[in-house]
Amino acid sequence: MYLCRYADDFVWAFELQADAERFYQVLDSRLEKFGLEFAMEKTNLIRFSSSHWKASGTFEFLGFEFRWGRGRWGKPVLKRRTARKKYRAALASFQDWCRKHCRRPKAVLFAKLNAKLRGCYQYYGIRGNFESLADFYHQMRRLLFRTLNRRSQRRSYNWKGFAELLQVFRLERPRICHDF
Repeated sequence: MYLCRYADDFVWAFELQADAERFYQVLDSRLEKFGLEFAMEKTNLIRFSSSHWKASGTFEFLGFEFRWGRGRWGKPVLKRRTARKKYRAALASFQDWCRKHCRRPKAVLFAKLNAKLRGCYQYYGIRGNFESLADFYHQMRRLLFRTLNRRSQRRSYNWKGFAELLQVFRLERPRICHDF
């Protein structure tokens, strides 16, 4: 058995299916003793085994999608990436943020943007998730380019001018911060 919890979210992992089913049946009554309850729509039993990795499903936990995949040497490896739902929500949130803050002076805009990016990389920067971070960085640059060009009636930047702007104001590049 293994427990991974964060605040009010948790994942229990069992080696034997019978143990998992027994635990699942008594979980509700155990939580009721302490005046707690859990959301049935978020609670489920899934088979997630490295020995049956092709038949195993995926699950989301704390904004990450966990799944099995083939490693560098062909063995089953646990893969993690940003959950697609969280990824799309982050891009939509960034687009709204750009619309609200694009009129600020560029030094202030890029300082706040870099702070946002550092926070994103600190949370989602785990091993195996670099592809999602790099894609987020690319989409974020595209949205920033489009938003900065809407500040007046004419286009402010072409891609060459935008690249020069980014050299001056240096955006935080995606990086892996956690190696677990």
